[in-house]
Amino acid sequence: MTRNDTLKGTARLVAAACMLVAASAMALAQGRPAGVGVAEVERRSLTETVPVFAEIVASRDGIIAARVAGTVDAVHVLEGSAVAEGAPLATLDTNLARIELRQTEARVAEARAGIQVATARLNRLETALERVERLRGTGSFSQGRFDEALGSVLEARGQMAEAEARLLNAEGALAEARYRIDRAEIIAPFPGTVLSVETNPGEFIASGAPVVRLLDERALEVEARVPSRYVPSLSEGLAVSANTEDGRQLDLTVRAILPLEDIATRTRPVRLSAANGGLKGGAVGQSVTVDIPVSQARDVIAVPKDALVQASGGWTVFVAEDGMAQPRSIQIGIAMDAWFEVIDGLAPGDVVIVRGNERLRPGQPIEPMPISAGN
Repeated sequence: MTRNDTLKGTARLVAAACMLVAASAMALAQGRPAGVGVAEVERRSLTETVPVFAEIVASRDGIIAARVAGTVDAVHVLEGSAVAEGAPLATLDTNLARIELRQTEARVAEARAGIQVATARLNRLETALERVERLRGTGSFSQGRFDEALGSVLEARGQMAEAEARLLNAEGALAEARYRIDRAEIIAPFPGTVLSVETNPGEFIASGAPVVRLLDERALEVEARVPSRYVPSLSEGLAVSANTEDGRQLDLTVRAILPLEDIATRTRPVRLSAANGGLKGGAVGQSVTVDIPVSQARDVIAVPKDALVQASGGWTVFVAEDGMAQPRSIQIGIAMDAWFEVIDGLAPGDVVIVRGNERLRPGQPIEPMPISAGN
């Protein structure tokens, strides 16, 4: 139901009530039955609740930092800017990083060439060693030549290992240079609204320095500080109702009960989420009143609150009986939205007058018209 539908429905109810009051007054003056709105007494499920003050919080709200050091070349956002995930927030100067990239690319090429040279030398010396080895057991074999050839092979293998290490070192430097260039553009890790910009073009910032503060408005939640004595009645997934300061009703679900108790207030933080963008348009820090259940649900007899008439001895309702309005004293209990618990005086199915009961007199003829009493 849209807000316009709600307003239209409310306007129709108000108009109907005005017509019923006017009709009752006219009927009373002319001796005709008074037109009244009626509703049935129902049996409803009641859970006793207590109001707990809470506030809207963000589960994703943080400082987006630079991953590499450098001079800020440009800032692409302002405070209040809405950004998508992956959108650029700021860019660092990359001129020096690109020079270093070319240098490391040259070092990699040089190291690879060094490996080729070392490989060729090692292959040549190993071949020479094999030739000397094949002469073993003949008169042409020389132990001195063999030892010299073996030493040359071992030396070449050491040089080969050095060349491979130089290549690994150069490739690591190349990866670092590419990383610095890739991370020179600072992007939004999640969609949200920029709350503050922490740097300006021309400033040198270190790795880890703050760039912007970003808040994800899709990740808003409600945090309530619930007295610890009420926490046992809560569980993850439990549906609860809440209201904002401007009267907007929220349907919330307990997402998490944090294992942390404030020793001063003896309260525990409870996080509640709203489905389908229920907190859209809310602001971090906005006050919310959450109705926390403090008892198990029970079936009670309930009467619409509009049927209640304050009397000197307590509460009275007018019951529609045999075409007449008959007053009946009742005892009420806990309020639940548009209804009150009935402790004594009414039974399920009793028809009570909820519109036009302001000027009725006992036994007055009435013309009842059913009206929805709300939820």
